[in-house]
Amino acid sequence: MSTVADINKALDQLDVEQLLQIEGRIHALQRQKSSGILFDDDYGLWTEEDQASAAAQAWEVLEAGESKA
Repeated sequence: MSTVADINKALDQLDVEQLLQIEGRIHALQRQKSSGILFDDDYGLWTEEDQASAAAQAWEVLEAGESKA
């Protein structure tokens, strides 16, 4: 079994079509394991990690706006 570092290194070698196949497999595994999925619809998955990332980006924008005021 490869480590996460080995997998990340291998991902760098893949073309876009191969990456999309990997993404599909990862989403299928997330659905199977119900791992942190907040929304699962025709548009794709929205996970806890996606939510945290979006919140962090929004927070950065708010903080940047406050520092200019």
